[in-house]
Amino acid sequence: MNASASSLPFARHGVDTHAHIFERGLPLSGARRYAPNYDATLDHYLPLLDAHGMKHAVLVQPSFLGTDNHYLLQAVSANRARLRGVAVVASDIAEDELADMNRRGVTGIRLNLMEQALPDLGAKPWSPLLDKVSRLGWHVELHRNAADLASLIDPLLDSGARIVVDHFGRPDPAPGTLDPGFKALLAYGKTGRVWVKVSGAYRCAAPGATFVRDATAQLIEHFGAQRLMWGSDWPHTQYEAVTRYGESLATLLDAGLDAAALDAIVRTTALSFYGFDVKSAAQATPATTAALQRAM
Repeated sequence: MNASASSLPFARHGVDTHAHIFERGLPLSGARRYAPNYDATLDHYLPLLDAHGMKHAVLVQPSFLGTDNHYLLQAVSANRARLRGVAVVASDIAEDELADMNRRGVTGIRLNLMEQALPDLGAKPWSPLLDKVSRLGWHVELHRNAADLASLIDPLLDSGARIVVDHFGRPDPAPGTLDPGFKALLAYGKTGRVWVKVSGAYRCAAPGATFVRDATAQLIEHFGAQRLMWGSDWPHTQYEAVTRYGESLATLLDAGLDAAALDAIVRTTALSFYGFDVKSAAQATPATTAALQRAM
């Protein structure tokens, strides 16, 4: 099933906080782990948003494109009302280049550290970069196995950065929510400066597992729904055969959430966090609330 807006009314006017766009022929990072052999362009992606009633989205630089963000910037800057971007940058990037990205709709940087040596984020060259990011009011997005998150979150908190953790924190699929790294992540809920993306569940557990329900319940308990944000992880790289856009969105219905929690996770938190036009979105609130109630 690839559920549509008519079958998932809770998503109306929502925000997809995690999607990637790319096409064959773009320069690839020499340190890439893989590269898809297909195109996933904005022309493919925006109709999916429309079909599922989603109003806004955040495009995240894919790891295999490295620090060449020009394709991402072109898409975001041409669709500022609807899109925001999260870039991948070199640690020595100039402040004026970051400022240009900011003007074009970028709101943060991503540290995709999967299968990489752990950096010392409290030391050079990272600490000057984090100072620049902080001055822009940006956030730092982390993608790393749960076991290593604490060693990255602590220096980021010391830097004053807001932190977004990808894909439920990427616990080991075998223990799932019993992963000690996931349990350690829960403790950061009390800081009020860490957000978690409820996305990419297929990267954390086998299909059909109770992971989404269990993990979401624990995250809400420790962070509150207002610190969680949904992302499709489209086009589901390396898991294209496992899920489709509507199925990824429909997993939220399996989490047993009430209307208020769904609204926070799918819509209100991300609207504020990424600086979308909350006023215009608020005009849709009554209709959205009614749709939420119908979905329950």
